[in-house]
Amino acid sequence: MDLGLKGRVAVVAGGTSGIGLACAKEFAAEGAHVAVCGRDPDRLADAERELARVATGRVSVAGVDLTDTAAAARWIDRVAADLGGLHVLLVGGGSPPIGTATAFGPDDYRAAVDRVLLPAVGLSLAALPHLRAAGWGRLLLVASETACVPIPPLVLSGITRAALVRFAQGLAVDVGRDGITVNVLAPGGVRTPPMERAAARLAGEDGDVEARLRAMGHHSALGRLARPEEVAAVAAFLASERASYVTAGVHLIDGGAGVTGPDLPHLTGVRTDTYA
Repeated sequence: MDLGLKGRVAVVAGGTSGIGLACAKEFAAEGAHVAVCGRDPDRLADAERELARVATGRVSVAGVDLTDTAAAARWIDRVAADLGGLHVLLVGGGSPPIGTATAFGPDDYRAAVDRVLLPAVGLSLAALPHLRAAGWGRLLLVASETACVPIPPLVLSGITRAALVRFAQGLAVDVGRDGITVNVLAPGGVRTPPMERAAARLAGEDGDVEARLRAMGHHSALGRLARPEEVAAVAAFLASERASYVTAGVHLIDGGAGVTGPDLPHLTGVRTDTYA
């Protein structure tokens, strides 16, 4: 199936591992020119190598702190100038700490907004002039299942992701007649490096990380965690020509976990500054 991404310019903010990298690789494999950013030089180098293996277009990587609004906007402008425009922006990246509503103070709530919501807002607004100039655009914001399903130990995630949805829906109305769609991806449990680190902590002395990962995914209808490339496949469709009438949507990718109900023993009673 030709998704119509060949020759397009796709930017992935937070694209050096996990879901972001999987999406970047999917875009690159479809023939798009791909730019990714991150803060860790080693991860950036690894991501560049992985993208080069599948890309037929150009690959660009840059060290950017997405919480620095001005720096992130400069990166967007630089990519558009270097790669000849901008057509797709996917914003992934930060997650707030795990904990219940009373586990945090006002400063924690403020920090969560700064980490999750404001980078997505800033990047989207910075990208809009380029998407409008192209007369075609796809904005994809990666949230989580907490945008749709309340999970008490993930209250900061729920607050920031719900706000992200409302921003995306309002933006979709503003830009729809410019040929731009806006969608939110809401993945459930995905086997990403942070999830693997959480499993390693839970495994403790017995060291059975795989058993903990199986436990984390057992409550989904499919009985397992998602693979990053499964989320990326949805992102690639939403970024494509074929998704031209899909906008303002929140796309839950949770393997049916929202139907079976949450059962998250690795989060129960947790208050930690370790990011999910």
